[in-house]
Amino acid sequence: MGAPRPAVATDGTLPAMEPDAELLRRLRAGDERAFVALVERYNGSMLRLALSFVPSRAIAEEVVQDTWLAALLGLAAFEGRSSLKTWLFSILVNRARSAGVRESRSFPVADAGPVVDASRFGPGGAWVSPPEHWIEEAESRVDALKLTGLLRGAIDGLPGRQREVVLLRDVEGLTSAEVCSVLAISEANQRVLLHRGRGKLRQVLEAELGGSR
Repeated sequence: MGAPRPAVATDGTLPAMEPDAELLRRLRAGDERAFVALVERYNGSMLRLALSFVPSRAIAEEVVQDTWLAALLGLAAFEGRSSLKTWLFSILVNRARSAGVRESRSFPVADAGPVVDASRFGPGGAWVSPPEHWIEEAESRVDALKLTGLLRGAIDGLPGRQREVVLLRDVEGLTSAEVCSVLAISEANQRVLLHRGRGKLRQVLEAELGGSR
């Protein structure tokens, strides 16, 4: 039996996404549909994160399944001090590490390769200006699907911790504090890793769009 489809309003629009807090309340009350909704919401994100720790998709799927089981068993102990998403990701990271399915991660200061000039990023870590020709010419010069594949490949090619930070910040939308909590790293390390990861992605984009300098 497939997962229940969301009801459609009379005007044809879908209802607003149910907040995590409400799904959590329903789940604690024994509503299995709330668990289905949570899996639909976060399973893909969890699998992407697991893939950054383990050598194969099969192992990543096992880690994700183990994480869901651990979350269900530990539900009563969750006090809500972090968001539900952060809590799930923290469990996943701990499970992946304790399973010993990934080689030792390098300390961030040991990451090889040149660092992009810090002046190209603002205080918050975002680009001061986008890659050259990005706004005016990207659509005509690079097919959207090709660019998506390029970015995915570039992210996959980042060193371990850089990849994890970029995934959590720029793909999953976690805050700096949440990333530090999930990965058990300091704010300073998070900034360095994010800066270097974004810099390498920018270099890939600029090379593809003809704007490297």
